Amino acid sequence: MGRTTRRIGLLGGMSWESTALYYRLVNEEVRDRLGGFHSARVVMASVDFAEVEAMQVAGDWAAAGELLASEARALESAGAECLVLCTNTMHKVADAIEAAVGIPLLHLADVTADAVRGAGLDRVALLGTRFTMEQPFYADRLRSHGLEVLVPDEADRALVHDVIYDELVLGVVREESRAAYVDVVRRLVDRGAGGVVLGCTEIELLIGPGDVEVPVFSTTALHARAAVDFALA
Repeated sequence: MGRTTRRIGLLGGMSWESTALYYRLVNEEVRDRLGGFHSARVVMASVDFAEVEAMQVAGDWAAAGELLASEARALESAGAECLVLCTNTMHKVADAIEAAVGIPLLHLADVTADAVRGAGLDRVALLGTRFTMEQPFYADRLRSHGLEVLVPDEADRALVHDVIYDELVLGVVREESRAAYVDVVRRLVDRGAGGVVLGCTEIELLIGPGDVEVPVFSTTALHARAAVDFALA
């Protein structure tokens, strides 16, 4: 059949639940575009999330950057032609990863901003881990594309973060948590958000476009689509 796609490097394990979603989505996208028995050419590195989570809690982002940079180099050596970091939060160390390799990193915030702008919106809500919502690395990257970014208030940030780490990364999906997230989004819409960015891959296990009244930007799906765009270009 011959070579059909460039090889995608998936840097995952943060958590494996979200990485499994990435793997499924890139393969479905290739199948839908090429038909037949086609699937994505992928190499994957999957880290132990317990190690990364401990670095997050300790604020040791330098060590996390070194760990993921090493994994990225391994993916490049294995033949990856682009990198997809299968996590929003760890884009905090995207610069360290990019500096370690000679292949492009498809930055999740850039992909998401393109989709938001393409939908004609300039003000969006951002949900994610506490790190993503409270630190500037992600929101500022969105703002660099001309977007206004709203985040939940303190109590709602705590709720969103705790559901991710206490439930979603463990594969637990509760209806009560879905309803609570919908209430968080409703409060952000009341503040003027025209759409909501699901800035954590696990959140997509909980809520989607049918759950709220504004456009939902599922970053994992957007990222997977961008990876396939690159692979088929």
